[in-house]
Amino acid sequence: MNTDAVKLLQGRYCNSLTDYSRFITREVFIGDVPMGGNNPIRIQSMTTTDTMDTIGTVEQSIRMVDAGCEYVRITAPSIKEAKNLAEIKKQLRQRGYNVPLVADIHFTPNAAEVAARIVEKVRVNPGNYADKKKFDQIDYTDAEYLGELERINQKFAPLVKICKEYGTAMRIGTNHGSLSDRIMSRYGDTPQGMVESAMEFMRMCESLNYYNLVVSMKSSNPQVMVQAYRLLVETMVAEGMNYPLHLGVTEAGDGEDGRIKSAVGIGTLLEDGLGDTVRVSLTEEPEAEAPVAIALVERYSARAKEQKAKAENTTAEEITSAHNPYEYIRRNTYEANAFIGGHMVPRVVIDLSQKNLKDPAVLNDAGYLYSALLDKYNMAEQSVDFVYLADNLPSFNFPGNLKQLYNYKTWLQLADKTMCHPLFTLQEYVADGADRSSALNLVKVKPADIDSEAFGALPFNQSLVFVLETDALHGMADQRSFFFKLEESELDIPVIIKRDYDFAAITDAELRTQNLQLYASTDLGALLVDGFGDGIWIDAPAVEAKVITSTAFGILQATRSRISKTEYISCPSCGRTLFDLMITTQMIRSRTSHLKGLKIGIMGCIVNGPGEMADADYGYVGSGTDKVTLYRGKEAVKKNISSANALDELIGIIKDDGNWVEQE
Repeated sequence: MNTDAVKLLQGRYCNSLTDYSRFITREVFIGDVPMGGNNPIRIQSMTTTDTMDTIGTVEQSIRMVDAGCEYVRITAPSIKEAKNLAEIKKQLRQRGYNVPLVADIHFTPNAAEVAARIVEKVRVNPGNYADKKKFDQIDYTDAEYLGELERINQKFAPLVKICKEYGTAMRIGTNHGSLSDRIMSRYGDTPQGMVESAMEFMRMCESLNYYNLVVSMKSSNPQVMVQAYRLLVETMVAEGMNYPLHLGVTEAGDGEDGRIKSAVGIGTLLEDGLGDTVRVSLTEEPEAEAPVAIALVERYSARAKEQKAKAENTTAEEITSAHNPYEYIRRNTYEANAFIGGHMVPRVVIDLSQKNLKDPAVLNDAGYLYSALLDKYNMAEQSVDFVYLADNLPSFNFPGNLKQLYNYKTWLQLADKTMCHPLFTLQEYVADGADRSSALNLVKVKPADIDSEAFGALPFNQSLVFVLETDALHGMADQRSFFFKLEESELDIPVIIKRDYDFAAITDAELRTQNLQLYASTDLGALLVDGFGDGIWIDAPAVEAKVITSTAFGILQATRSRISKTEYISCPSCGRTLFDLMITTQMIRSRTSHLKGLKIGIMGCIVNGPGEMADADYGYVGSGTDKVTLYRGKEAVKKNISSANALDELIGIIKDDGNWVEQE
């Protein structure tokens, strides 16, 4: 995409860069639960049972619906499973569950054609419906490429005609890990390739006057996923299309990692009003996915109502930006105090001002593990960079590499200012006679301040770092507008993004933790994936400090901004899975979680396996009953080995490559 084209597209992927405004799509009918248009954002998940286990699949589907799922997806890897969908549907209806069913299809057009006569929707993967993936680089002439499209159309058209006849909806579900060799050869492993993979099938559908479509652009990398959906919307609009969007980060993993990675991708798009249905892919029981998806979506149901009320009383100023939303470019800033900004990793700030500052162990939650016996600190892999102490002084010595932040007036009174830095209000910093640090000065600002007289009076030098706060309803967009204006003014000051969360009214500690993970990952992640932010500061007094620390580093990991641990690209399981993914993931994690920076893919079957291995350093993929194939990148290095020995073999490969370190 050339530079001139990019300039024409700015902001075109959403209605507004400043206000929450949902992108209205075509209404698609899926059973009696329509999607798109002005319908609510729908919740869905996928069964993990063997589709031939009718009772097991029915029981699991019921648990999913009771948890909040409005659609249930079931795998149909062959005609046998596709036919059994009729019995599953029958038993669900007999038990009073009329939930629309979705057949998940890979590789098998004949199974899709059977399923489309039974269920309310079929999902096809354009990367493997009529193409194969052998990682071959093929140079097509334009004529040869058109010939391939005609071949695919001949295989795909019968399914489209069946869907038209039976009133069945279809999702064109692109997966970053299973782009065909044909697409990869022409467009590469790119968001553009993902978009074109879907658009080819969508154009075929429209040529047959079939419009009951939903589209998705899934990747295990939230950054790639966000860029692909944005580009998809821009491309659809340019071609007169507005099909509903199914949002999801594939193979997000489990626990905290899975929730954070999902929220970074899904939440970033929801912030801009994109998305008509959400599936959170966790390596957990499928009924655990719906509450997470609901928590993400409910935020925008409330926001839409409040935004409507606001719009009736105010006229918002829409902004434009030269920022390119379709690729990652980190904002250019100077390096302040050889510590923050520039090419330094984003820094983490935590507030310990209300903790017991008489006990050195209080720093354990910040990643500095105190040994009373040795009277020393050991740094964990996730150790914060700044501790905010407000106006309170500790009665013990801090680690020599941990910076302390104090409110300006308290900082002035410190006898020893070594590793201690002031936090100013904007008015304090610009005041006549202000005693500023020669090393590092942090100044609190809000986006509206950039147009103020005080901001114009700022003495700019390379000791200055902004702490960007917001109290706006649509806080991410409010803070993003500040970055746009900094770029427009060619100001290269580093910025720490600060968000405040009040969960005091929530009595359930686990719910407070989950909400923090989802909200902060959305609000901060949406800026980080676009290259904005030189540090993050999460303030949530009702949440444990260690959870805040872990969440902050999890967000930086998910946005690929700062790597502090092993990353697991772990699929959520389905009826194709050839081993217990949850147990296997925990087993692999227990022996490899200390390998900082390594990416390990754990896939239950071959559908997404080899492709997703291209984004992982090593892979563990089910290839048969009790059989596993191990990958180095996208290359299979040990095939069909016993699952009993597979983890030891994987560790052996990592050791042979010189990437193993012993766990302390």
